[in-house]
Amino acid sequence: MAAVRLAHGPARAVDLAVGPGELLAVVGPSGCGKSTLLRTLAGLLPPLEGEVRQDGAAVTAPGADRALVFQEDALLPWRTVLANIELPLRIRRVPRPERRARAADWADRVGLAGHLHKLPHQLSGGQRQRVQLARALAAGPRAVLMDEPFGALDAQTRREMQDLLVEVLREAGGASTVVFVTHDVDEALRLGDRIALLHTGEVLDVPGPRPRDTPDAGLRHRILDSL
Repeated sequence: MAAVRLAHGPARAVDLAVGPGELLAVVGPSGCGKSTLLRTLAGLLPPLEGEVRQDGAAVTAPGADRALVFQEDALLPWRTVLANIELPLRIRRVPRPERRARAADWADRVGLAGHLHKLPHQLSGGQRQRVQLARALAAGPRAVLMDEPFGALDAQTRREMQDLLVEVLREAGGASTVVFVTHDVDEALRLGDRIALLHTGEVLDVPGPRPRDTPDAGLRHRILDSL
């Protein structure tokens, strides 16, 4: 994936370039436009000014090469784990045997191989988020847009999901670019290659490979002071 760029409004301008395989964490106070930014990148909302581009082409509508992951899992309650994961492949008209195999493989990657035929209500919150992550990545999207995906989970499960995200992205070989919105500064520092402070327009580099168990104290104080 080449750069995704967004620019809009002289007073609230955003100018971002997100590279292939990068995880860009987006931080800012409530109401600053984080979720709006994701929906604009997804093609669900038009930019107020400027444009969004992916691989050199303007983004004007939702596309199968961009996957959204929300805080609420948004699984279809009448579909099993396997059927939920294979849904984007079905939409792309991937033949049934192939999509079933790919969905089962992704279920195994996220630790749900023994839960393929369960319905969402039979799963824990963390397991449902694992299904949503597998569904988002199963079709090989160029960009994964994540809106507070682990915000409703308890601290231990949240950390497990952070580690799982890093692991599956590594296994995918950097094929997907991730834009990850969070209110949690420590989560941003643990996962992000860079952190965009949407309320100030700054973009900060985060040293070291992810996940980082000891966040950079100087960066942490800088971000908290800006908030």
